[in-house]
Amino acid sequence: MSVEIGMKGRAETVVVQENTAQAAGSGLVPVFATPWMIALMENAAVQAVESALAADEGSVGARLDVTHDAATPIGMKVWAEAEVTAVEGRKLTFAVSAYDEAGKIGRGTHERFIINPEKFLARVQAKLNQ
Repeated sequence: MSVEIGMKGRAETVVVQENTAQAAGSGLVPVFATPWMIALMENAAVQAVESALAADEGSVGARLDVTHDAATPIGMKVWAEAEVTAVEGRKLTFAVSAYDEAGKIGRGTHERFIINPEKFLARVQAKLNQ
């Protein structure tokens, strides 16, 4: 199976003190942090394509262009959805959205690249020898 336009993924969590802006250092108030919303969006994208990748493949995030449009308090469920909108060789583009129980809280686009984890990590580790 290969990655195809229209594949969808979802990831969810509940807002707790550990994933607030206060805890992440991205703000002063105890609401769902933008960095955690972004991580949720990336996780939804991973979920969208994971089953279509070969055993020796993975994906890495390369670009995000998102807005965080509404705050979410501690105790509320949040989730992200991702849909593949383009496949250009190893480059994958997703439409991503995030929601809480009151409605949409964020949206944007995300790009990932299909990689071979072993080769990728070997290149990364080579930085230590420079």
